This record gives sequence, C-alpha cells and structure tokens, in this order.
Amino acid sequence: MANPLDDENAEYLVLRNSEGQHSLWPAFADVPHGWEVVKEKDGRGACIDYINEHWTDLRPLSLVAQLARD
Repeated sequence: MANPLDDENAEYLVLRNSEGQHSLWPAFADVPHGWEVVKEKDGRGACIDYINEHWTDLRPLSLVAQLARD
C-alpha cells in the first residue's frame, strides 16, 4: 500500500492540535480527535506551503509557555 501523503494528485487538509503542531492530512480520512482543520481541501503543495508559513516555531505551545514563565 502506498503512503497516501505522497499522492501529488490527492486533496489534503491541514490540521492543528492544541500544542500548535500542524499536520498534512488526506481529505478522505476522518479528522482525529484533538485536531482541528485550519486549511480546507487543497492540493498537497498548497497545504505544505500553508504549514511552512504558519508553523514557524516547532516547539509545542506548552513548552513555549513554560520557557516564558522561567
């Protein structure tokens, strides 16, 4: 079975969790619990561009908050 995230012709979503982490997600699959859609169906390249533009700090939000308190 091929990896569905490698299909250049498929439609994808961009998901984000409570830690601010982003994920490329196949549009045909159910969104997992704890994740929200932040970019609706689009091509793979557009979704990856969105992730690169919006997820610039790869640290989890809880770590960012802890470091700010310290």
